[in-house]
Amino acid sequence: MSEKTLLKVEGMSCEHCVAAVTEALEALPGVEKVKVSLGKGEAKVRHAADTGVQELRDAVAAAGFSAE
Repeated sequence: MSEKTLLKVEGMSCEHCVAAVTEALEALPGVEKVKVSLGKGEAKVRHAADTGVQELRDAVAAAGFSAE
């Protein structure tokens, strides 16, 4: 069973940033789909129920951005 999480991502300013956030999230085990919007400053993530929101935030932080 998958869950959907919407993260507000701060610090993105270009498509390179979008790609970095996307790659960081897609690299996590259990992540099924990622859609990052530069204009909205958000990332929509579909992931396995055992992939926690904090894991998603940590991945975004590791890419150099902050997420709520």
